[in-house]
Amino acid sequence: MEAPSLMETFSPDVAWQRREWRTRSACLSADPDLFFPISATAAAAPQIARAKAICAGCPVRSSCLGFAMAHRDLQGIWGGTTDEERRKTRRSKARSEARARRAA
Repeated sequence: MEAPSLMETFSPDVAWQRREWRTRSACLSADPDLFFPISATAAAAPQIARAKAICAGCPVRSSCLGFAMAHRDLQGIWGGTTDEERRKTRRSKARSEARARRAA
């Protein structure tokens, strides 16, 4: 079975605005540097995979992702996604919304 896409799993909520979600994050006790790889090249792939593994079991992943999606200039791994993955999601969402507007 294929994993759902980021677009399918991201449901914008406003819990990230309250910010208490940060105190319940799985990464709270992890090394912060793990979530900010120096590059997105193959050399950083193991580091990115380790960070994403922590995010995968996080109880506040959706709020973290919502925060990252709302703050476009964030670098690093947030809500189990890289900044490039979030950019692609934003572009895809914008294209979908534009198609829906044209169809209406």
